[in-house]
Amino acid sequence: MKFGSSLQTRLALAVGLSVTLLWLAAAAVTARSLNGEMQEVFDDGLKATAQRILPIAQHDLRESHQRRTPIRHDEDDNDGDDDEPGTNREARYGEDVTFIVRDQNGQILLGSKGADESIFPPFTKRGFIRTETHQLYYDTSFDRNLTIAVAEPLDRRNELSRRMLLGLVLPLIVVIPFSLLAILLAVRRSLRPVRALRQELANRGVKDLSPLPDSGLPSELLPISAGVNQLLDRLTAAFNAERAFAANAAHELRTPVAGAIAQAQRIRSETKEELTSQRATEIETTLKRLMRMSEKLMQLARAEGGRLQSDQPSDLRTVLTMIVEDFARAGEGRIVLTLPQAPVLSRLDPDAVGILFRNLVENALKHGAQDSMIEVELQADGLLCVANDGAVLPADAMERLIHRFERGSAKIDGSGLGLAIIKAITDRTGMTVKVISPRLLKYEGVQVQVKVPLG
Repeated sequence: MKFGSSLQTRLALAVGLSVTLLWLAAAAVTARSLNGEMQEVFDDGLKATAQRILPIAQHDLRESHQRRTPIRHDEDDNDGDDDEPGTNREARYGEDVTFIVRDQNGQILLGSKGADESIFPPFTKRGFIRTETHQLYYDTSFDRNLTIAVAEPLDRRNELSRRMLLGLVLPLIVVIPFSLLAILLAVRRSLRPVRALRQELANRGVKDLSPLPDSGLPSELLPISAGVNQLLDRLTAAFNAERAFAANAAHELRTPVAGAIAQAQRIRSETKEELTSQRATEIETTLKRLMRMSEKLMQLARAEGGRLQSDQPSDLRTVLTMIVEDFARAGEGRIVLTLPQAPVLSRLDPDAVGILFRNLVENALKHGAQDSMIEVELQADGLLCVANDGAVLPADAMERLIHRFERGSAKIDGSGLGLAIIKAITDRTGMTVKVISPRLLKYEGVQVQVKVPLG
């Protein structure tokens, strides 16, 4: 079966891929939205930092001017007295930002520790400026004598953005496989009625035309089940009509054929002409062949349409003994029957067992060596074996002989329905037929084995 040919696989893939793509799209939109919000938060923090540092720097510059102490970068004040205004500038201004303070002429008056003047473009206006490496915010004092530029590296923001994106993607990497598994299980559970319907059809025998159960089926499958049941009803009606015709025709022919046989025998007994007597004998032989054909047709109709299971088990030994006695009364004493000591019980209908066994023995008598015995053995496990000596059966002969009105040899009188009747019974009851030719430990003959169900 090709990958993707299963409805379950198609549904699971379609739903799983759709959900995965939707989640990835939602994660991308969420990441973009969060990144925008984070940029605004960072910008607000940058602006708040500038507004907080500028008054402090202006105050320090004023005090330094009064004391006539030049103020440059914070590192110039680290060696001064603790009471000097420039002392401990890192703690005073904070160490997480980079800033510079300029006068009206653009001269740098104050800067954070390690501030690189090259990353601060000249002041043009208040607000934000983005360079290739930094995000900057510019502001001025109330008297517009001082300007401040606060810079934040873009690498820091990008790192935070990557962490945020990783925080969104990692849960999806864990959740998506479990979600796909859950989708697969849900689809499999939802398609359970489809599998049950398929299994119901697959487990049916070739002769099982009973309606399909429609309980528990989803609404999408009810029309299919109803259509199949209608087809099965039409097939059942057609088969029943065929079997009824065969059975009725065979039954109705028995009385007139029997009367015709009696008339032919009377003509033969009353006439003195040899030619008339010979023709009467031929008519009797033909009518007897027609009588046997009608009996076989009735057996075939019984095998294909009748009830083959009984409510109570019966002993197979009794049925086989009666059939062998019937053959003995008809003059066939070449049958050797071997039975187990204990009863062999089966729910198979005794009439079906009789039809099956009678046809097996008749085939062995007709097609086997005429001077040899027919060996019949029933084992305790229900295995029925019928063996005869004679020519070896070709490998392809059984496949041909199971068809109706096929005979192994045109010289042998028969209807050609014996094996077809056997096959009809075994197919409907689930029995297996095994033909072995030549026989075991011999170089000729045929042995037929049928496993009768017990219970």
